[in-house]
Parts: sequence; structure tokens; C-alpha cells
Amino acid sequence: MKNNTNVFIKNRGILIFFAVMLLAPFLIGLLEGSSPAVILNNRGSMSKFLEGLGIEIFILAMFALSYDLLFGITGLLSFGHSMFFAVAAYLTGIALKTMHLPFWQVVLLVLLVAVIQALLFSLVLPRVKGVTFTLVSLGLASVFHIIVMSSDMINLTGADVGLQGVPVPAFISPVSERLRFYVIALSLLVATFLFYRRFVASPTGRVCVAIRENEGRAKMLGYNTTLFKIVVMVISSLTASIAGLLHALYQPIISPGVADLGYTVMGLLIVLVGGVGTLSGAIVGAFALRLLDFTLRRYIGESAAIITGAIYVIFVLFVPYGIIGTMNLRQFKTKQGWQRLLGLLKPKE
Repeated sequence: MKNNTNVFIKNRGILIFFAVMLLAPFLIGLLEGSSPAVILNNRGSMSKFLEGLGIEIFILAMFALSYDLLFGITGLLSFGHSMFFAVAAYLTGIALKTMHLPFWQVVLLVLLVAVIQALLFSLVLPRVKGVTFTLVSLGLASVFHIIVMSSDMINLTGADVGLQGVPVPAFISPVSERLRFYVIALSLLVATFLFYRRFVASPTGRVCVAIRENEGRAKMLGYNTTLFKIVVMVISSLTASIAGLLHALYQPIISPGVADLGYTVMGLLIVLVGGVGTLSGAIVGAFALRLLDFTLRRYIGESAAIITGAIYVIFVLFVPYGIIGTMNLRQFKTKQGWQRLLGLLKPKE
């Protein structure tokens, strides 16, 4: 009983988050005058819209969690992380639309390919590290992006138009069963977070943190650092692939943009805004960036990108440890932020 209590106390934050998110559609339904029965039947207008926004955030948060495990916990800066997400998204779409596979076979296929991709990236781990690994990962992802955009693949991927018309299984349709999709995406996010937290606290996770801090010292202690990095790569790839699968089921078009460098950079920004290496920062950052982008685009339009970029710069200058990291340290770098900002604006002699 005591152990169960300790587990609940340790994870109370994410469990409260799960409960609040689970009740949110019904609370919003009450505000718009819809009964719980209406929400359960997917007929609430405002609640259904916010469920869709929530699904997008949950998918982004899962992708950012996978990136935080790779970069924030283990110290592997990859510019090809979007490949895990994009391959899963396109594979899901092709398997359902062209190959007509049952959904359970699609899921198994995506997970299998996720492991193969991780092992492909891991081939270079014993030979390269640091910036070299970053560039190699970017090269691998760029090859896939070129293949997706190729006119020769237009019948499968849709090339620059994107893959459209993917038949989504009726039981998880984002149109007729959006609440169910919402609950599944939320549950997968929470389960992934709990697994990641347990993994980081395990002996294997501690070695991964040691690799981030000083890989040479970890090797001196007798750890095969390459093996630990491969384990992290596989876990990260599986998580990003699950997020990619959900993305393919939810979005009407699988855009080639998800295979571009920009999508990896977005994952990195989410982690930086939330807090590198905190795990919970990935969820907070996903909420912050998606809601900020949605609000600015609604009231400003396409010019929102410029303002969003300026906000990123200011945020990194004044909150370099991210939202969760700053809350943990309980201090803002206000003075240092102004010094950095003035340094950027000061003309060079």
C-alpha cells in the first residue's frame, strides 16, 4: 500500500493532467450547453474542435518526448529525427490506402520499421559523435525527404502534394469517433511519459545521463556506451513512429513537410521552450507552441511566423532553461537576458 502511495505521489502531476484532459471535453460541453451524452456521441461543436486541437498537441508532445530522450537525456543531437515520424506516417498511409492491410498489421509493420530505422541510424554511432552525428543524421533524413518529393513516387507518396485519401478505420475515425481518438492519443502520451520517467530513473537511464555529461568517463567505468545509445535510439524511434502513425490517421493530408528538417527543428524548439532533459517540458512546450501558433495565426494570419520567431529568440534569451527548467531552478535570467539582447543589437566595431 505504501509503495502504491509513493508511486501516486511521484506521478501525481501527470495523473492530474490525465484526469483534467479527460474531463476537459465534457466541461467545455457544459459551457456550450451540451450534455455529456452529446459529447459522447461526438456532436458538440466547441468541444469537438478543442478535442482536435488537443489531439494535435498530444501528437506533438509524443514526438517531442522522443526527441528529449535522445537529445536532452542522452546528449545525441539529431537533425534527422523527423525521419522516424515521417516514415511511420507515410507507411501508415500507404499500408492502408494502397496495400489495404488490416489495422493491426499496419501497427506491427510501423513498429518493425521503427526498429529497423533506429538500427540504421545506430550503424554510425560507434564511428561518429557530436556535430558529425548531427550531420550524418541530417543526411539520412534528407535522402528520405528527396524520395518522398520525387515525381517517381507520386502514386505512393503524392510527391509535393502529399498523401491524401487515407482510409481510416471506423473505430478510430477522427470525424465520427473523435472523442475516442482523443482518449487514445491522451492515454498513449501519458503511458509514454510514465515509461520514460521510469526508464530515466533506471540504471540504464542513469548511464544515458552519464553519457550526456561525459561519455569518456562512462567508458572508463566500463560501460559500452554504444549499446546504451542504441537502446535509446530504438525507444525514441518507436515513440516518434507511434506519433507519426497517429498523425497519419488524424490529418487528411500527410504533407512532405513532416519529413523536412523544419519538423525536427520544431521538436527541438518544443524541448527548448519546455526544458531540455525534463521530460515534462516536452508536454508543456507542445502546449505552449501549438496554442501560441494557433492564436497568432487566427488573429494575424501568415505574418504570425515572424512574431513567433521573435518570441522564440526572446524566450531563449530570458528563459534559457525552458519553462520547467526555470521553475525547478526558481530563477529567471533577466539580467543576463538583457545583456544578451543588447549584445545582439549593439553594432560591431
